[in-house]
Amino acid sequence: MIDAELIPSAARDWDSDLYLKFEEERTRAARDLLARIPYCETRRVFDLGCGPGNSTELLTRSFPGAETVGVDMSDNMLAVARIRVPAATFVKEDIAHWEPPAPADVIFANATLHFLRDHRSVIERLLGSLRPGGRLAVQMPDNTYEPSHAAMRMVAADGPWADRLVPVAKSLTVIGQPEEYYDIFAPLSGEIDIWKTVYIHPLDGPEGVVEWFEGSGLRPFLDLLNPDETVDFLARYRERLAQAYPRQPNGKVLLRYPRLFFVLRK
Repeated sequence: MIDAELIPSAARDWDSDLYLKFEEERTRAARDLLARIPYCETRRVFDLGCGPGNSTELLTRSFPGAETVGVDMSDNMLAVARIRVPAATFVKEDIAHWEPPAPADVIFANATLHFLRDHRSVIERLLGSLRPGGRLAVQMPDNTYEPSHAAMRMVAADGPWADRLVPVAKSLTVIGQPEEYYDIFAPLSGEIDIWKTVYIHPLDGPEGVVEWFEGSGLRPFLDLLNPDETVDFLARYRERLAQAYPRQPNGKVLLRYPRLFFVLRK
């Protein structure tokens, strides 16, 4: 999932239960990405940052005759994935440096490459590892400037942890505009399909937004805090979210979640 270089060695492992609390919402983007991969002869499929196997399960159903391999660095996520998708193989490797053992037919990277410092060069390398006609399918959250993430940065900078967390906030990847990725990868691809979708997720108040990001975007911050600091940080974050996300008449709040997608053909 997350690039090992971005977190200390003592950081907590990913929590599959917390991540899967919003499984349907998180898997929706994986389904939308998979739906745009055209039919091609497929023998080897790789799911990078496979997490608990929700996206790997989709891939095994769509490519039933292929060898499917999930790649992740989280022991917790891999343990869950192995039980969930026994038809697939799962390996523990850092996707920042991973290469397939043989040319791949499909490389699928749903909500994972944005954690890498230099994801553009990684994408270029992955494209080169496909067989001719193979597909690289990528989805990256593009919410750096959404209120949820602005609140993270403000809380990080306004507390006793600022000296530890401000550098983290400054190091987080900013996703470029679709035109930038098109200009980089169109000359390297036989075909490029690129689009952006803004999902709207009704959640149970600011608490729901906190729970969503505890399983993803907050991790680089929380990994550097002790338990007491974590409680304080999340309380301050919740207060800012309450201001940024007004409740709807039914008590829900609406979390905007932009995502960038592209499918490249070698």
